[in-house]
Amino acid sequence: MPSTFFGLNIAYTGLQASQASINTTGNNISNVETKGYSRQKLTQEAADALRTNTTYGMAGAGVNAISVDQIRNKYYDLKYWRNNADLGSYEVQKYYMKQIEDYFTEKDTVKGFGTIFGDVFNALEEVYKNPGDDTKKAQFLSQAGNLCEYFAAQSTNLQKLQTDVNAEIRNRMDSINTIAEQIATLNKQINTIEITGPTANELRDKRNLLIDELSKIVDVEVTEKPVYDLNGNESGIYHYFVDIAGGQSLVDGYDYNTLSCVARDYKVNQSDAEGLYDIMWSNGIEFNLYGRNLGGELKGLVEMRDGNNEEYFHGKLKEEAGTATLPWDSTKTVKTIKIDAAYDYLKDMNKCTLANTGVIQVSNKLFEYTGWDYNVDAATGKGTYTFYLKEGSDVPTGLANQDVRIGTAIDYQGIPYYQEQMNEWVRCFTQAMNKIELGAQDAMGNQAEVLFTAEHATNPDTPYKFDDYDFSNPNQKASSYGNYYTQMTAANVKVNKKMENDVSYFGTTADISKGVDAQDITEQLKTVKTDKTKMMFRGCTSQEFLQTILSDVALGASNANTFSTNFDNISKAIQNQRLSVSGVDNDEEALNLVKYQEAYNLSAKMMQIMTEIYDKLINGTGV
Repeated sequence: MPSTFFGLNIAYTGLQASQASINTTGNNISNVETKGYSRQKLTQEAADALRTNTTYGMAGAGVNAISVDQIRNKYYDLKYWRNNADLGSYEVQKYYMKQIEDYFTEKDTVKGFGTIFGDVFNALEEVYKNPGDDTKKAQFLSQAGNLCEYFAAQSTNLQKLQTDVNAEIRNRMDSINTIAEQIATLNKQINTIEITGPTANELRDKRNLLIDELSKIVDVEVTEKPVYDLNGNESGIYHYFVDIAGGQSLVDGYDYNTLSCVARDYKVNQSDAEGLYDIMWSNGIEFNLYGRNLGGELKGLVEMRDGNNEEYFHGKLKEEAGTATLPWDSTKTVKTIKIDAAYDYLKDMNKCTLANTGVIQVSNKLFEYTGWDYNVDAATGKGTYTFYLKEGSDVPTGLANQDVRIGTAIDYQGIPYYQEQMNEWVRCFTQAMNKIELGAQDAMGNQAEVLFTAEHATNPDTPYKFDDYDFSNPNQKASSYGNYYTQMTAANVKVNKKMENDVSYFGTTADISKGVDAQDITEQLKTVKTDKTKMMFRGCTSQEFLQTILSDVALGASNANTFSTNFDNISKAIQNQRLSVSGVDNDEEALNLVKYQEAYNLSAKMMQIMTEIYDKLINGTGV
């Protein structure tokens, strides 16, 4: 049976519970503007009733304050994190596509492709009208040089942009490492507190805020599992896991993995910037940058830096590795591997993006190559690539018919894609112009040289003049070491310096004996502007290059703008849903203050009444 003072204890528990509720409400109000704060609420339950051994059975014993808990919905957290990853990806694309769009868009203050290309053919028209005027020829060659400088500048701009994106990737790695360390530290702090009973609400808020930040950078997956003791009971602590980039472990309880950037000493694509990063885990395992489940800003950065529209070098190993003498050094014999060109874009050397040296992957093994060539079988029309591996490379047996690739497929039109498009146009255009010019005679009666050359990377005084290229051969050979148009890029295209220094080497007629007024070659050169039989780029004439590129850029920019706006709106909607559950509402908390104050007053009133009862009982009825 309860004691005489049982009622006083009941009132006291009411005072305690009301006081705790008021304190919790005050804490909510104090943190109304705190980012990431989750509204808290006192959880209470009726105290265990006492047996009274009376006709009414059990007597209530007051109230117990169980815990102060967060009001938070994990479903909304998950939705927010997933949407945040998509938003981060498209915001990055939106930012960088705007810059690419600015590079190619014609402006009043800066001459673009349309104006410069038009000036080239306007100057050529003046040569046609004034066949004997060397000044007109010099002006034409100067305008052609401006066209080369335009492409060189665009290529440099894209390389600089690629370098900037690469630096951004490093910054994101540093951010991921910092967040991982903070989450692991919070895991330990949370468990240290919660193993003694209370819930570490504020620390959990900090951890959730870090996950919010991380989800913008990269896709994130969070798992929290209770830890059981030896008897199979929950110990009161939890094991908290964070996986990123499609399931790669970042945080495992109190442990975390870090990421580091390793600069490549090779290029994946011919026109890539130097020193692009591969990402490695601290345990030496490569971080998968190209997984299908990668998300967040990191996905947008990788797609912008490496996006190739899925046109990359890949195929099947044709046969077991062989040996061959290096074509450029007959004193050395190395291992070789051969791959059939199974895709149309790999058969078109104007689309070639292979670097002269690099790394090729056979199955799951990497091999350095120091050169390559491409040959077409005259009988079958099939093309085969031969890669000459670095001296000392030992290719294991049993790799026949295995997958071979350089780089990976990325379904996005990033910087490598636009570099390839410019290289392809430059190769097609210079081939068309050079083919015509090679049919001319210069003022001295000698066969004219090519109009456009490619600057040699290590020997600028000896440019590529494509002596190995055979216009009459439809099954064109190419190589990394020969004098082929695969050496030509937007970055190194030049006007033949010999012609620039002396315009008499520029031929305007196929037969100089007809006199300086003969303009049959000049007339043919003029047709390259609009005649698809002379040059065609993506089904269009040479002058329509800008429209084709801008259509790609505009589509990419439009998609990025549209999706970033959509996901931003979705993010705001989800955040509003989260706040409706876990956010602090001043009006609601003000109402709670009144409610808990009234409950406190009533409990105090009960204590007053019980005091009067005890006074009457003790002092008023004493004998």
